[in-house]
Amino acid sequence: CSGSEANELALRMARTVTGARDVITLDWAYHGHTQALIDISPYKYKRKGGKGRPETTWEVPLPDAYRAPAEWPQGEIGRLYAAPVTDAVAAMTKAGRKPAAFIAESLPSSAGQIVLPDGYLKAAHDAARAGGAIVIADEVQIGFGRVGSHLWAFETQGVVPDIITMGKPIGNGHPMAALVTTEEIAEAFANGMEYFNTFGGNPVSAAAGMAVLDVMERERLQDNAVAVGGHVRTGLHKLQDKYPGIAGVRGRGLFFGVEIVDAAGAPDPAATKVLVNGMRDRGVLLSRIGRHDNVLKMRPPMVFGTAEADLLLATLDDAMSAL
Repeated sequence: CSGSEANELALRMARTVTGARDVITLDWAYHGHTQALIDISPYKYKRKGGKGRPETTWEVPLPDAYRAPAEWPQGEIGRLYAAPVTDAVAAMTKAGRKPAAFIAESLPSSAGQIVLPDGYLKAAHDAARAGGAIVIADEVQIGFGRVGSHLWAFETQGVVPDIITMGKPIGNGHPMAALVTTEEIAEAFANGMEYFNTFGGNPVSAAAGMAVLDVMERERLQDNAVAVGGHVRTGLHKLQDKYPGIAGVRGRGLFFGVEIVDAAGAPDPAATKVLVNGMRDRGVLLSRIGRHDNVLKMRPPMVFGTAEADLLLATLDDAMSAL
């Protein structure tokens, strides 16, 4: 019924198959609202009220190319960001532990609308699997064609995970989620502790999911994501040229973020909050996310057209001007 349930099931599967408990996760990742998922979500456990990192969770750096060390060669950024996965596996081995899973959103959203550098997932997956981990791709927020060029965002990196979790767009508002895995993992999980949900497999939900896929295909919504997403990013880059407070524009398809900084180039969460409220007052809903809460999060509906895109850009221009 939710992406959180899908991710929780993925964790159960990985831990059953490997016999291990430890999980490698990206810094500032968010994977769901159950306690097991909060325990692997730095975005939650590092915040006020959080209990901190559990000993079974191993954080690796968020692969944010915008903040990569200046001395890293452009073509090596992905590989270098993935190296700490190998280090985490080695540290577990030294401590007499082993990884159950490596989990990552294919485009980290709550961490700041991050587009992973080329080669990152391939290198990270190889390192995790070398240690015996199951690789989980969290596509709950970014899947179902939102990146435009592909149906699933992990495909943009040329990798195949062991488990893929899906949610949100699968039912277009109807509470529905799914998990896909290999036959071998599914068989290993069939040990008497099977997954059960009162509403799971509901035929109404199945009909809703099929209708969503039909509309996506009939209305060519992936093509729309490419065209309109490109139009929005072009407009956002123009605003970046106009306003020094916009430090970076990132995104792919209908998934983009804008990083807001102060005059010294430091993250400016206060200004970002003013912008979010200013946009709301003007009739456009955004949110702010990231390590410093200074990234505008924009993830519009797949039917978003150029007229709505132009309204978004004009409204952000007005809000930035007022700020």
